[in-house]
Amino acid sequence: MAAFGKALVLGGGGVTGIAWETGLLLGLAERSVDLLGAGLLVGTSAGSVVAAQVLSGVPLAELFAAQLAPPTSEIPARLGPAGIARFAMAGLWPGDRARGRAWLGRQALRAPTVPEADRRAVIAHRIGRDEWPETPLRIVAVEAESGAVEVFTADSGVSLIDAVGASCAVPMVWPPVTIGGRRYVDGGARSTANADLAEGAERIVVIAPIGAGVRRADRPAAQLKRLGVPGVVITPSPQARAAIGRNVLDPAFRAPAAEAGRAQAAAEAEKVRAVWDA
Repeated sequence: MAAFGKALVLGGGGVTGIAWETGLLLGLAERSVDLLGAGLLVGTSAGSVVAAQVLSGVPLAELFAAQLAPPTSEIPARLGPAGIARFAMAGLWPGDRARGRAWLGRQALRAPTVPEADRRAVIAHRIGRDEWPETPLRIVAVEAESGAVEVFTADSGVSLIDAVGASCAVPMVWPPVTIGGRRYVDGGARSTANADLAEGAERIVVIAPIGAGVRRADRPAAQLKRLGVPGVVITPSPQARAAIGRNVLDPAFRAPAAEAGRAQAAAEAEKVRAVWDA
């Protein structure tokens, strides 16, 4: 596999995860830790949105300001206890892990949601463009029927909006996304960050709004350790978790989550710099 030098991995975490990641990236850049020079980005769910946004050429300060504005284009939602339980069951599925993801995918295919076109419009508004960036970008999704993991890239021949939408299609909350006659759901069904898919990088920074996982081996820190390269995982501080709130899909918490991410950068900058500038 090709070597990419530095890789930035952006994990899933709902609309508040988008906000927190954006604030953290801005706060780090304000402290001369610019992660946007990575040779590879890996985005899962919320992280796929942030990756597409930061590679679009829109300045971080502008992306951050958008997180502070009233969320007029968003559709409020909630992943309730039953949905969380289904995620856990799929993650703990014995034997073939793809079977657990397929079970979750079939639940998603049957669930009543908003129309797929309405959800696509939200994603299109978020990322603002449909052209893949020049910087290599891997966007993670899961094929609903088979549970197979799909890593979309610029070479996949897929719309960037659809790739991001698929990665963000939280089962039982948002509709699976149709691409090439197949239906796809959230890449977080495999792992909250999929840090191991940064294989080929020599140094890795993982920004993960959700650092836990039902299996220890699926957690970002464990995935990073298996790659055997220098890296660091940043997850929300206690103050950031309080700002994010309990419902990561509630756009009303975008602004406090973004501010918390920016503030947290002060405590994380030297740790990240030690990896990024080594």
